[in-house]
Amino acid sequence: MKNNFYSLGISTEIVDLLKENGITEPTSIQMQAIPMLLMGKDIIAQAQTGTGKTLAFILPMMEKIDVNKTNVQALIITPTRELAIQITAETKKLAAEKKVNILAAYGGQDVEQQIRKLKGNIHLVIGTPGRLLDHLRRKSISLAQLEMLVLDEADQMLHMGFLKEVEDILRQTPKNRHTMLFSATMPKGIRAIASRYMKESIHIRAQSKNITLDEIKQIVIETTDRGKQDALCKAIDEYKPFMAIIFCRTKRRVTALNEALQQLGYNSDELHGDLTQAKREKVMNAFRKIQIQLLVATDVAARGLDIEGMTHIFNYDIPQDAESYIHRIGRTGRAGQSGVAITFVTPRDREALSLIEKGIDMQIERKKIAKEVDRRESKLRDVETRGYGKKKPLNSARDKGFGGNKTSDKRSARSGKAKDGNRRPDNKTAKGKSLGMTKSKTHHRGKKS
Repeated sequence: MKNNFYSLGISTEIVDLLKENGITEPTSIQMQAIPMLLMGKDIIAQAQTGTGKTLAFILPMMEKIDVNKTNVQALIITPTRELAIQITAETKKLAAEKKVNILAAYGGQDVEQQIRKLKGNIHLVIGTPGRLLDHLRRKSISLAQLEMLVLDEADQMLHMGFLKEVEDILRQTPKNRHTMLFSATMPKGIRAIASRYMKESIHIRAQSKNITLDEIKQIVIETTDRGKQDALCKAIDEYKPFMAIIFCRTKRRVTALNEALQQLGYNSDELHGDLTQAKREKVMNAFRKIQIQLLVATDVAARGLDIEGMTHIFNYDIPQDAESYIHRIGRTGRAGQSGVAITFVTPRDREALSLIEKGIDMQIERKKIAKEVDRRESKLRDVETRGYGKKKPLNSARDKGFGGNKTSDKRSARSGKAKDGNRRPDNKTAKGKSLGMTKSKTHHRGKKS
């Protein structure tokens, strides 16, 4: 069999669209899943993020939807709004050719506007559990004639406590529906739901030598709670990421760390569940356009986001299990590209690290950050490059952009003042913005003007 989409059963017009988007050869999971799905088989597909699993279920759905019908024929359930938005964007690229009408249904949007759209001819709905249940309770959506159902990132729906909501939705769909379950890992809860709601399912798995992506270099940096923020800054300066996500355990820590990084001159922003949907979308759009270099986030950002150019992942707070670790680091090393995942580990994190290493069946490399990372440049930023969001040619990983402008005012550095006359924060002020660290006497960073 030739290694192309046409040989898998995809129509010529869709194959041509894929070519226009630079996609010519199917991935391992696509080659295994697409023929099975076109035949109407229920499948459980185990594939790490970045293996092309979204197209593995979108392409067969596009082929099988009958646009002459007016009912909802296909449903894709995702754990997060961000993933729903991403899948919707990918699907719309193909839907126009097939004249398939799509609705994205997730929280933070005007529910009345969604209800009005559902009164039209909607073939495919992509949504999160909470908003889908809301529509079912309002009777604004009917799944009585649903033919195809996808559970995407199923293990994360379990991890986030959504399985009860998912089961409530499944009970309102026909028993003879065609079900597709995609998951990076296969915990007991997912196997249980598969046995209850799927019929004679076929289990397929993307080929990979390791449970985590082979293209990701994984590193552990041992530190302390007090020294973690300084260790992060040194790692950013040493590895010089083009784009990176920095994961924290809580929303509060995300906000505090982002404020500290911005004050130190880094080009960062934050993403977590307390932000409005408009703000979340604004941040993600800026990140995709490379207007933001460092995204400080909770695990909400780990759920299936595919950001081109992501070079590094920093686990500022270690995840508590292997599944979360896999999803976090899977934001980099996508589609055959290389990536780096750095996890900061304190003495009390050693047990969690041991569980992760056991879960991924490998020992992660330990490394120490270089003690000296251009101390002179660390002490003082050029005030013209300190401003957050300014577009200038730069060289430091701390500045807007991804590069280096070493035109610091040396006289200001010697005097301890910036060009605008404002004295830099002393140790006490800097410490107040840190997350469990004390500042080195020789490693001050300039305050953003």
